[in-house]
This record gives sequence, structure tokens and C-alpha cells, in this order.
Amino acid sequence: MNDAVDARLNATNPAHGARAPKPRGRRRHSPDCWTAHQLSTFLDATEHLRLHPALVVAATPGMGRGELAGLRWSDWNPNTHTLSIARARKSIAGRSVETPVKARSSRRSIDLDPATEATLRRWRRQQAANGHPLELDNPIFTNPHGRPLHPETISQLFTRQVARIGMPAIRFHDLRHTHATLLIAAGVPVKVVSERLGHANPGFTMATYQHVLPGMGADAANRFAALLTTHRDRPGSHPDDAATVEGR
Repeated sequence: MNDAVDARLNATNPAHGARAPKPRGRRRHSPDCWTAHQLSTFLDATEHLRLHPALVVAATPGMGRGELAGLRWSDWNPNTHTLSIARARKSIAGRSVETPVKARSSRRSIDLDPATEATLRRWRRQQAANGHPLELDNPIFTNPHGRPLHPETISQLFTRQVARIGMPAIRFHDLRHTHATLLIAAGVPVKVVSERLGHANPGFTMATYQHVLPGMGADAANRFAALLTTHRDRPGSHPDDAATVEGR
């Protein structure tokens, strides 16, 4: 506007005297998620689907759709019961393209539970029966033709199934939020949850899932009080007991 005045295009600068709005702090929105019962209901209702194993692996380790689509058989180590996250697949101009994970912290190793590993073993047998290659460099989850799974495929499948079953509407990415919320509510340390999600630091995890923490704080206070009460009730824990022992 000042340049327009200098060039004699405007007689005055109409922006002079304008007052900028006062900045407002952004309110952090609590992520949408399901309860453990709702998640279990969804997984049971989708058990008949070909890509049901992908839904299980997405829900139990708390993975994003790109990380899920980028998994190779070399990433699963049945001996250590872990799944390594080293790459992802993104949708670029409609094509599925493999890329490295977006941050150093996103490159991680996730511990798997026995049920999830059993699901992976069944999926591997199914892939073998369908004639899909199972070499270390081959993708774990594929389309019916054995090609790498497109990230959009799994999220669109999820959305359709949520509507079909009549579940509360959440995004596919909210399975990751569900995983984190349930773990924190169950008392799993925030640092452990942060490492499973691939967050850069536990502070970010704590800020994101702070809606879960207030009830946990009250539980921690009650547990600490119970510890003190238990200690007081033990013989020799009271100062008078110690004096009695010294006088003997």
C-alpha cells in the first residue's frame, strides 16, 4: 500500500489506522478415539475381510497408514517379537511412492503381543497360498495382485467398515490415537507410549493426551497414600516402636 502511494496510484494508504486482531491461543483439540470395547467390536466385525490383518497391525502397535503400507517382511522379527518401522508409503499424484520415515524418531522398533504375531503368521500363510512372494524385501501387505498396498486403500476400507458396522465415526489415523489413549489410561508410562508412536519427545505425547492424565493423577495420589498407610501398619514402622526396640 505504501508503494502504491509512492507511485501516486493512491492518495493515501487505506491500511493506516487499521488495528490487528488480538492473537488468541490455540486450543488443543483432544484426539477422537474409541474405547477398548469399541475397538474390539470393530476388529471382530471385520474379521472376514481379506485385509483384516492390516487393521489389526494398525490398531495394536499404533501405526500410521503410510508406515503400515511400507512394511516389508524383513521388518518383522519373530525371534525378538518386534516390528521395525523404517519407511512409509505416500500417495503422490495418485501413485503409491515409498519414502523414508519423516523423522529420526519415527524410525523405531515396536514390541508385538502374541495375538498380533499370530495374525501376521496367518497372513503370511494366506499370502503364500495366493502365490505372493515372501522374500525379505517384499511388502507384507499387498493388494490382490501382490503389489504394495496403496495408503488410500486401507483408510478407505476403514471408513467404509466404520459406516457399515455403525461405529462412532473416527478417522483411520485415530486408531493411533486410540492405541495411545488406552495405553496411557491403563497406566503405561508416557515415555513408553511416546516411543511406540515415534514421537520426538514425551512432552509432545503428554500435551496431546493430557485429557487422559487428570484421572491418572488422582489415582497416583491414592496409590501413594495407600503406600504410606501400608508402611505405617507394619511392625517397627512407628517411632515409638523404634524407641521400644532401643530400650530392650
